[in-house]
Amino acid sequence: MAVAPGRVVAGGFRAEGGVMAAAWLRLELRRRWRSLLVLALLVALAAGTVLTAVAGARRGESAVDRLLERTLPADLAILPNQPGFDWAAVRQLPGVAALSTFGGAPYAVDGVPADSLGGAVGPDTMVTVERPVVLAGRLPDPHRADEATVTPRFVEIYGLDVGDTVTIRLFRPESFAAFRADPSLPPDGPVVEARIVGVVRSFWHGDGLGGQGLLTSSAGLYERYPAELGAGSPTELFNAIARLDGGAAAIPAFQAELERLTGRTVDVWNLGEAFHQHARDVTGFEADALLVFAAVAAAAAVFLVGQPVARYVAASVADLQALRGVGMLPRQVVAAAPLGPVLAAAAGAVLGAAGAVAASRWFPIGSAATLEPAPGVDADVPVLGIGLLAVPALVAVAAVAAAVLAVRAARSAPHRRRSAVASAVAAAGMPVPVVVGTRFALEPGRGRQAVPVRPALLGAVTGVAGVLAAFTFSSGVDGATGDLRTFGQTHQLLAYLDDGEDVPPASDVLAAAAADPDVVAVNDARIGAAEIGGVSAAVYAYAPVGDGVPDVVVLDGRMPERADEIVLAPATAAAAGAGVGDRVDLVATRGTGSATVTGIAYLPDGSHNDYTTGSWATRDGYDALFAGDVKFHEAHVELRPGADPAAVAARLAETTGVGFAPPEVPTPVAEIRQIRTLPVVLAGFLAVLALGAVGHALATAVRRRRHELAVLRAVGLTRRQSRAVVTTQASVLALAGLLIGVPLGVALGRVVWRYVADTTPLLYVPPVDALALALVPPVALVAANLLAAWPSQRAASLRVSSVLRAE
Repeated sequence: MAVAPGRVVAGGFRAEGGVMAAAWLRLELRRRWRSLLVLALLVALAAGTVLTAVAGARRGESAVDRLLERTLPADLAILPNQPGFDWAAVRQLPGVAALSTFGGAPYAVDGVPADSLGGAVGPDTMVTVERPVVLAGRLPDPHRADEATVTPRFVEIYGLDVGDTVTIRLFRPESFAAFRADPSLPPDGPVVEARIVGVVRSFWHGDGLGGQGLLTSSAGLYERYPAELGAGSPTELFNAIARLDGGAAAIPAFQAELERLTGRTVDVWNLGEAFHQHARDVTGFEADALLVFAAVAAAAAVFLVGQPVARYVAASVADLQALRGVGMLPRQVVAAAPLGPVLAAAAGAVLGAAGAVAASRWFPIGSAATLEPAPGVDADVPVLGIGLLAVPALVAVAAVAAAVLAVRAARSAPHRRRSAVASAVAAAGMPVPVVVGTRFALEPGRGRQAVPVRPALLGAVTGVAGVLAAFTFSSGVDGATGDLRTFGQTHQLLAYLDDGEDVPPASDVLAAAAADPDVVAVNDARIGAAEIGGVSAAVYAYAPVGDGVPDVVVLDGRMPERADEIVLAPATAAAAGAGVGDRVDLVATRGTGSATVTGIAYLPDGSHNDYTTGSWATRDGYDALFAGDVKFHEAHVELRPGADPAAVAARLAETTGVGFAPPEVPTPVAEIRQIRTLPVVLAGFLAVLALGAVGHALATAVRRRRHELAVLRAVGLTRRQSRAVVTTQASVLALAGLLIGVPLGVALGRVVWRYVADTTPLLYVPPVDALALALVPPVALVAANLLAAWPSQRAASLRVSSVLRAE
């Protein structure tokens, strides 16, 4: 009887190809449902991991702009740091859309440290400028003294939420002088029981990485107690944030108007450049790291999912070959064999997408988590849609390709590819177990004896390289965050100086600090604000006290030596378009002029500048610009290695009557620590991939090459030597991974750390993790041989007669 193409006649029934494929799928679901379920769960794990990382990266990268869209962000901060400053006149300047003051006299909240308290606020705050996203509750009434808001981190740290109360304690005006002399004195003025009415988030009213959260009292507190906190207090000192009608582009015109109004140079921060763009850079890096993680996870999924798909399809093709005798065509075999894996992939993609939605409540990560305007579960529809379509499609392509190869392999004669390394081992006269184990590790074979050699080798290299790259990167993070000199912070103690009547003279405090046996250098840091090449920036006096020379991290050139020389921080140099050897114009409170840029260097991280902005001038250069005018006056104290900062601070406080404390840690330190986790997670993922690839290769080799092992056993190979074959195979795979993975991992870790150092920025020091370099090789070899334990036992217990009779 003739058989028409596309039809099969079997058991007296005629069926179309599509009907036959459906019947085959039903049969597969009945007899191999467990395998398909495992495959679906494997696809769900891989797809869920990739989709979660991609969606998290997109969400984190957009967090800054989404927060700005909802919060009426301030364009600039105005920092005169001058008592009695006329803010009403500034509000009337052209282009000022909204302005709110902050600062004022100190107050205390029971159980809350001072650095978790928001400063004084004007009635515009949270209304027309920096109106925050309300995550819970509501905004405070600006005319009530007994209301406050907190940030999410504050809730997490202190356990105080909407509806809870805090006790605010103020100082009496006549107590401020005593408090300045002794900051440990408790408040002795009015007491206010304030209720937390909202949990809020904006750039200004937000959480920093590693911070303790922020509690901000209502503007009504300052309205009700002007003598204790507001414009009538003895220590009244306000700065401000403002929105301009023209946005950041209008800042230069506003600065000119402000200088005309005040007759002086006022320090103005472009918040878009100082904060918003920096936040974009940080969240962008975090997003890139997540995308790299997703890419590596996707590559790993190719092996984790591709191997079982290929094995499943190969087995299906072998079963379907039996139907070739009754008329089934090769193309029908190719079409039917992938149906089970494709269905499992579709189910796995749905489960993976659901898992990605559930996992979104923990995203974004890092800095983006402190800026997310809508935390909680989020469904990224474009990412999920692409995943739902792409995952089954990719599995279908892989399954069809595996089916085509399996059909072709069934037609062609096997061809064995030899490994040059294995041939060299054999030529060297090595023992039989070593030769055979090396062949098993490096020669894939063909047909029914084929072993996944390349995936095992690639997995071993990737695992070793990933682990060493992560450890190398982590070593760079630990080195940078453990030594603040990489961020330009070379002093270990800081004191605020004042030449008022009720405090010790600054000259006496500086001299006493320089005389301490644990002190190696003291800088008399007077700080002012000037325009440098048209850019507003802090100016620090470089004025050593005594014989010690203060350490400064100079990136290029040298420190200034004459009054007409200046050193710029890298961000200020970039903004001014100036480099070493250039001449820049200077405009300050009491003088103007120009100076030659002699170097690029980091600065102390201060209250009105970070370590990448500002400038250094000599003592004479500072006096020429400011003529004694000082915005801040600080003593920067460097200690000898091994000295105890707390003990030195206590000794100096007792000697001078002035408080000494460690300086604030720069914000990028917490940001760098935050990104340390992801490479470690990625390294763990790659290590599991390596173990899976090597373990699969070992188990597959024993199963598919049992005929070779049986023949060797028949001609004299002992059980012990059979075990040695598998352990040699495992050791060769591990050694191959180490040979390529160790240098690759170290190089990759350094490249990534160099990128982080350049973009942060910080002083780059090539990281080396000696412990990891010492431990990874033996651990890799031990792990590979542990994986070989079960396959080697199977090889030793092989029933030779049964295998040879079956073959």
